[in-house]
Amino acid sequence: MPLIDLSHTIEAGMITYKGLPAPLICDHLSRQASRANYDPGTEFQIGRLEMVGNTGTYLDSPFHRYADGEDLSDLGLERLVRLPGIVIRAEGLQAVDADHFRDRDLRGRAVLVHTGWARHWRTDAYFEDHPFLTEAAAAVLVEAGAALVGIDSHNIDDTRTRARPAHTLLLGAGVPICEHMRGLERLPDQGFRFTAAPPKIKAFGTFPVRAFAEID
Repeated sequence: MPLIDLSHTIEAGMITYKGLPAPLICDHLSRQASRANYDPGTEFQIGRLEMVGNTGTYLDSPFHRYADGEDLSDLGLERLVRLPGIVIRAEGLQAVDADHFRDRDLRGRAVLVHTGWARHWRTDAYFEDHPFLTEAAAAVLVEAGAALVGIDSHNIDDTRTRARPAHTLLLGAGVPICEHMRGLERLPDQGFRFTAAPPKIKAFGTFPVRAFAEID
């Protein structure tokens, strides 16, 4: 069963979201230093990672938006693993409106919005005038019973304003959001299973995932 990686690589110093710190990746215990603890020829590396949850390709749980919402540890695997998927093609659009989602079978599916914006990853263009979902689109997704919503853009909401209606509606309905995806052009419109499972962390709302699809 072919596997398609839909995640960006996390590297030291990279910026996912302007204004948030870049990850620091370094040794806690280097291989050279570890040699003092083991027999000759045996060495290990223990890495250290400092980063905010909104790094790379990440999943938002309701706790990200709501203090009493489900955190990462509350999300059952059945809501994150091997979900039947559908890709909504929206290349060339900035505001992806409700019409793209109406009259489609979205219930229980991971709905992945392909905008093509991932081509700008790690450039200044990635942060400006990016594609997003309108409030009406988010409302249709909730009403249609989407299990998870993903996008290959800088934010599922329009960051030119302070409002965040897509986050508010989707996370308020318990629908996880996967942002900063890549590779959606490699997927069929349907006929695949989607997985995006973060670590099981209490009192944490967002964390990077290794998002991928299994083609049926």
